[in-house]
Amino acid sequence: MEELNKESKEEVNNDRNYVNFHYTLYDIKIDPGLKDDDGNELPRPFTKSQMRKWLKKVRWANSKAEKRAKEKERAKERKREARIANIDLGPNRKALKKMKLEKAKRNTGIIIDLSFENLMIEKDRYKVIKQILRCYSVNRRSDSPLQFYVTSFGEKSKIDMSRHNGYENWDIVFQETSYLDFFPKEKLFYLSSESENVIESFEEDTYYIIGGLVDHNQYKGLCHKKAVDQGIRHGQLPLDKYVNMKTRKVLTIDHVFEIVLRVCEGVSWQDALIKVLPLRKGAHVCQSASNHSSNIDSSSDSDNL
Repeated sequence: MEELNKESKEEVNNDRNYVNFHYTLYDIKIDPGLKDDDGNELPRPFTKSQMRKWLKKVRWANSKAEKRAKEKERAKERKREARIANIDLGPNRKALKKMKLEKAKRNTGIIIDLSFENLMIEKDRYKVIKQILRCYSVNRRSDSPLQFYVTSFGEKSKIDMSRHNGYENWDIVFQETSYLDFFPKEKLFYLSSESENVIESFEEDTYYIIGGLVDHNQYKGLCHKKAVDQGIRHGQLPLDKYVNMKTRKVLTIDHVFEIVLRVCEGVSWQDALIKVLPLRKGAHVCQSASNHSSNIDSSSDSDNL
């Protein structure tokens, strides 16, 4: 009998695994719809490609509530175990968020320019949003966070960001229009790896712009050209001065953001670059690099900056 029960359980688990990997119309409880890149609702029936894309989106929407319920239950269990073991877990997320928001921000700001959304496919737009999330996370954990702005926040970006409930309450200023509508040109500085200027320090009362574009080098130099056309100061990070890299010197949005943040916190250029740059970049200290700490600049052109 026990063997039969064991076999039955295994069959149930196999069925569940089958459902997870082969999501069908019978499993749908919530239909979030499917839209094209212009935000228009796609009619049914779909093509095979559209159907796969739609089922993937449906699977995510239907599993979201269940995943959050499980996460809450796990959090409660951790708290119970901590109380039994007399372990202090520190402030909860709500208290931590309040503490972070109450911290005085630096007079230096970062702007992520999302005016390139029409140049990217959906997959690359998702990458940009994911990198913005990482920027938000590292900034709110800093003892001296930067002012954080997202400009040209268009319809596509709003749809992509809506996957993250409550983003409107994050400590980020989302603006639908260009940064030129909110900041004087003399306070703006575009970070671009194509610029001939090398930044050595970050200025007070200045807003450094990172191009929100993942293009796999398809639009090389686009951010630099935009800065030149708009008459905005521009510059690149001093990568060559402090580190040698095995790969091309183009960094992701979140890496540029964190480098700027760390240098503004007082970390030396060299230490900030070595700490932030991923292992796959193969970054190592230049022999001629000085070890003195100075406020660092950051370059972020299109693609993975």
